[in-house]
Amino acid sequence: MQFLFLRALKPYVTLLFAGMLLFTTGCEDDDHDHDHDEDHTDADGFVLETEAGEVVYREFEGTQTGGVTLSVGETLELMVHFLDHEGNEIEHSEEEEGEEHEDGLEVSGNDASVAIVEVEGHEEEEDHDEEHHGSALHVIGVSAGSTSFTLQLMHDGHADYTSTNNVPVTVN
Repeated sequence: MQFLFLRALKPYVTLLFAGMLLFTTGCEDDDHDHDHDEDHTDADGFVLETEAGEVVYREFEGTQTGGVTLSVGETLELMVHFLDHEGNEIEHSEEEEGEEHEDGLEVSGNDASVAIVEVEGHEEEEDHDEEHHGSALHVIGVSAGSTSFTLQLMHDGHADYTSTNNVPVTVN
């Protein structure tokens, strides 16, 4: 009698294990089904640097130092360099430069009556010794005062990185 009961349960137990196996492997694949995961930037911060190489602002793991200061009518070009978990600049490989992605910087939250903050276009000038990879901002002083902005690194329609602090801008 006990043997008949176990025999009757066998198809249900088999179905249960097959369902668990399919569910487990199906969920596991959701985390790894993107071929472009290695293209995402895993940044823990960024620096804003002048063309002369002076770091005017640094944000790393939520801690910020510095700020952007300029005069009314002045335009400041700032290079954006993202930092890895050790605080080192994340380098872009040659392969990534030529690829077409919906990447780019986005800024938001600034008061345009004080300063205009805009992302530099992705065109690269051939006569530059430095490679900017489309990671530059123009800050234009409009009137005396202060404002701030949030910086995002976008990739295929979502943010790979969003600044944890607003970047302060002071116009004299």
